[in-house]
Amino acid sequence: MLLSQLLCGVDAEWQVEDDREISGVAYDSRCVQPGWLFVCIKGFQTDGHQYIPNAVAQGAAAVLVEEDGADVCGAVKIQTQDARKALAIIGANWYGHPAKSLEIIGVTGTNGKTTVTSLMKQILEFDGKTVGLIGTNGNMIGDEFLPSERTTPESFELQGLFRRMADRGVQYVVMEVSSHSLALSRVHGIPFALGVFTNLTQDHLDFHQTMENYLAAKKQLFTMCREAVINLDDPAGEEIAGEAACRTVTYSIEKESDYRAENIRISARGVLFDLVSKSGSTYAVRLGIPGRFSAYNAMAAAVACLSLGIPAEKVFDALVVAKGVKGRAETLYTNTDYTVMIDYAHTPDGLENIIQTVREFVQGRIITLFGCGGDRDATKRPVMGEIAGRLSDYCIITSDNPRTEDPMEIIRQIESGIRKTNCNYKTIENRREAIRYALTTAQKGDCIILAGKGHETYQIIGKEKRHFDEREVVKEILEGMVTE
Repeated sequence: MLLSQLLCGVDAEWQVEDDREISGVAYDSRCVQPGWLFVCIKGFQTDGHQYIPNAVAQGAAAVLVEEDGADVCGAVKIQTQDARKALAIIGANWYGHPAKSLEIIGVTGTNGKTTVTSLMKQILEFDGKTVGLIGTNGNMIGDEFLPSERTTPESFELQGLFRRMADRGVQYVVMEVSSHSLALSRVHGIPFALGVFTNLTQDHLDFHQTMENYLAAKKQLFTMCREAVINLDDPAGEEIAGEAACRTVTYSIEKESDYRAENIRISARGVLFDLVSKSGSTYAVRLGIPGRFSAYNAMAAAVACLSLGIPAEKVFDALVVAKGVKGRAETLYTNTDYTVMIDYAHTPDGLENIIQTVREFVQGRIITLFGCGGDRDATKRPVMGEIAGRLSDYCIITSDNPRTEDPMEIIRQIESGIRKTNCNYKTIENRREAIRYALTTAQKGDCIILAGKGHETYQIIGKEKRHFDEREVVKEILEGMVTE
């Protein structure tokens, strides 16, 4: 592709006489091959401008930079003010604008994104549509699973994924849109058919610094979509709905909205409710995932699909048979007289939701085992400690992904919150040993909540990623208890 074609729509300065054929694009200098364009991205730990000599030595024909005085070592120099936005446009140009042939639905919010996107995929497929999914648990093209590193891929990889989906006949793409991806322009220029907002609670303040910045990032999605579906019970949702320039459809439990859940009934087997529209239509909703938050997730998915024109009977029949998401309110089969549930809850709101859900059906005690991630928002640690202590009967504080932080220091910060409650608790740094303790002390009718890891099958300790699947750990410990 000619450089001029690749840069079409990019706000950049370069010499037209330098136009030439470009055979590839990279923003990692280690991936550059002869004839490629190297895009210098300023990251959190490193700056692509430092690697220009590397990239040119490996054959880069052109280099896109932000720094005015950057030396491109004899390659064609392209100057721009925003390399991340430029990369997003370059990706769309390189892959032939695949998003134009797809109906793309973006789901954003602190909690619920993975479940809502999964439910939407199942509803759309129930109606015979071919669907792609992009999110935390991985990417999918129909039934084909593609592992993912991030909730939302970098813009160039994202356009490549759209291209694969379009070539495979995908009609709808349902994707999680993280606040990072919005703030870092990974989804810049994507023509979203529909944007969905679930909720906003404390998370990612290590990156955004303030809740105002966090909300501002989320709001960006609703400047990029033709239509919005918004949770009106959330104060941030009210604000977004009030400012959105596109057509907006709202859902709620507490407030007056376009669609409202009434007569909610929750059990260990799931949630039942009536979805009542402002026009007077009433739909019976059944979803086999317990919890009040499941009513919100079911509403978000259902209202979004109705807004896309999916027949109501297809939407609500699909929810009846819909499967839950791995690591979200996932009950393990243990053949014990107590229950073990795995949930990804890693935010204050997420932890509160899962404990309150279990409280609605548990017959014995709630034993909550959790930690907090290292190198991430530290301000939520005492908050989560206080929530767990207030709502649980017993807590076990352990490690999550401590990364490069001292695991015991993280635990001490959580303890500062739990001490504000009357809850008995124990600290066990080693997560496997913590799980062993929970399993050996649980009594008949209790429910053990293993919170924080969810779908993850690893622990990050230091900079090492170690295999750690809680399903396997529980199975191994219980089998060992039988043979002891």
